Amino acid sequence: MMKYLLVEDERFAYEEMKRMMEKLRPDYQLEAWTATVEQTVQFLKHHPVDLMLLDIRLTDGNSFDIFEQIQVTTPVIFTTAYDEHAIQAFKVNSVDYLLKPVEEDDLLAALRKFEQFRVVQSPVTDYRKLEEALMSNCKKNRFLIQKGDAYHYVETSDIAFFYSEEKYTYLHLFTNKRYIINYSLDQLEPMLDRNLFFRVSRNCISNIKAIQKSSRYFGSRLKLYFRPECPHEVLVSRSRANDFLKWIDGTL
Repeated sequence: MMKYLLVEDERFAYEEMKRMMEKLRPDYQLEAWTATVEQTVQFLKHHPVDLMLLDIRLTDGNSFDIFEQIQVTTPVIFTTAYDEHAIQAFKVNSVDYLLKPVEEDDLLAALRKFEQFRVVQSPVTDYRKLEEALMSNCKKNRFLIQKGDAYHYVETSDIAFFYSEEKYTYLHLFTNKRYIINYSLDQLEPMLDRNLFFRVSRNCISNIKAIQKSSRYFGSRLKLYFRPECPHEVLVSRSRANDFLKWIDGTL
């Protein structure tokens, strides 16, 4: 019996992947579900598996940190919300991937590729090189949001800005709707296309299309005006102002 590990920090995504696996490969046995790098490392130290279904972004880091802490020879099917540039990195390194939201046909194709992989032994993947290629090219192109008991996704291009308020991080759409997301601004910053998004303040990352104008402000700072309007005042600090203006000019 084929044993697999499912690594996913979003419960909805985990439940959906589990459902599809039970339908497509009822003879496969789910050994465990882990949601963090730490949980995954501890599990793999004591429980060998034949396959891992592995989300890239986890609550305590990215999944490539696992390969820094423990030797992994198990075939991996990555799940990712990244764009086609990242997908090219996976192809080059002969590691399969599933683009979120995962479609059943894509999962089936990945499983068939895995089963062929077991017959013809493939070279060991250099996961560090894969991470470097991924992080240098890929940018997140959608976000999962929750509306009541239902889950939906929004395209990153439809987001006007992200901001933190008290203990929460919000994404704010051009339609003037906002949703809580499970990322900090520090986590979001490297995920976003620098041509479109900029960390304008400690509490805000803005889409360039949402900035209506900027004006000089006391202390060599800049005051930003948004459309849709941001719930709180946003000032670009003196230390960020030069880079901000270069970004607006397209020269950063």
